[in-house]
Amino acid sequence: QVQLVESGGGLVQAGGSLRLSCAASGRTFSDYAMGWFRQAPGKEREFVALINWSGTMTQYADSVKGRFTISRDNAKNMAYLRTNSLKPEDTAVYFCALGTGSRLTIRPQNYDYWGQGTQVTVSS
Repeated sequence: QVQLVESGGGLVQAGGSLRLSCAASGRTFSDYAMGWFRQAPGKEREFVALINWSGTMTQYADSVKGRFTISRDNAKNMAYLRTNSLKPEDTAVYFCALGTGSRLTIRPQNYDYWGQGTQVTVSS
């Protein structure tokens, strides 16, 4: 089993920044890819970013490319999402997820463990 706990969300003005954190426990965190997803009210959960087990490969949704940065610290069992130049359309609940499969994927159904989410609200 894996437990994931997100933190760092909040209310921020457009153009502002937040750093979201994801604390993992219960399994060898460093063996697996991590992803960040978000879900706005009335919308499906969507991919935001992913990082491979070693941190050497990352991928971003087009909507956040150049503004968000995913990273991880395997020694601390932590993953992060730095969000810069936030826009009102970034408002959503943000989730971190861990995938035990062998291939990197942006599909949420291929991730095995999820946190409870942290709310990010961007005011205009």
